[in-house]
Amino acid sequence: MRLVTFEHDGRRRAGAFIDGDMRIVDLAAAHQQVHGVHAPELADVLSLIEGGDDALDKAMEAVKSAPEAAILARSTDVRLKAPIQPPPQIRDCSTFELHQRQAYAAGRAMRARAKGVEVIEDTGPSEAEQRILDLFVKQPLYYKANRFSVIGTEETVIWPSYSRMMDFELEFGCYIKKAAKDVPVDKARDYIFGYTIYNDFSARDAQAIEMIGQLGPSKGKDFDTGNAMGPCIVTADEMPNPYDLTMIARVNGEEWGRGNSGTMHWTFEDLIAFISRSETLYPGEFLGSGTVGNGCGLEAQRFLKPGDEIELDVQGIGVLKNRIVRQG
Repeated sequence: MRLVTFEHDGRRRAGAFIDGDMRIVDLAAAHQQVHGVHAPELADVLSLIEGGDDALDKAMEAVKSAPEAAILARSTDVRLKAPIQPPPQIRDCSTFELHQRQAYAAGRAMRARAKGVEVIEDTGPSEAEQRILDLFVKQPLYYKANRFSVIGTEETVIWPSYSRMMDFELEFGCYIKKAAKDVPVDKARDYIFGYTIYNDFSARDAQAIEMIGQLGPSKGKDFDTGNAMGPCIVTADEMPNPYDLTMIARVNGEEWGRGNSGTMHWTFEDLIAFISRSETLYPGEFLGSGTVGNGCGLEAQRFLKPGDEIELDVQGIGVLKNRIVRQG
């Protein structure tokens, strides 16, 4: 299934895309109309995940038997939200080595230009950067993002007032299906509910300063509307191989970068096994892949402008579209 959260007539509902994502089945309404009883586990996507396989089966049956009265056209009357808004937790991980290396190289070039130095040859990672790259191949790295800043596709991203250098990040990620603790890698796929696209908007100037403190990103990432997700969750049964997906970023219709999920150094199964060591992951938690190589403006040394429309296109999932606007 391709599950969505949508608003219609002032109410937020759980649904599923059908007919090439052009129509939406209202899951709770479909069940109510067919069976005559309310199914609270179909009221929202998080409740559906928490309801386990029985709730998922009930949702699939609702899609198959939905009467026309429970189906809405995807139109201006229906507003898509993030699949879970807010999710119980967001952990954004670093799984693409090419992005790490290219982002460091771009940063070195930009700092050199700022000092008026003509960049002739890149000297390679600094000592500090090399330590991070060495650690990257030894274990997964991640930080916890602000779950309350999550928005959905076609929602507006508000440019933070303190930043002059805004960027996007082309990512996708998975939602946890059931409570997971001390999960071995070979069992970890059983804990993945499904996948969505993630745009981790970034204030690069703020991020460059705060990373000196070695506590991870803060205001470089944490601002209202900064975490865009969607347009849907593709359930794991419909994504048998998430590690061969073409990923494309466009700004105002122009392609700025592309990559492939097959270049992940750490899989979602690796991430689940690592993060769940002596710690419980709960249904609906989100794990981001981190930025695919060539998947942000920093790597190309190009940055966003107010009014830009950013589209992240991930094969098999869809397109996540947002416009970034400066207020005042």
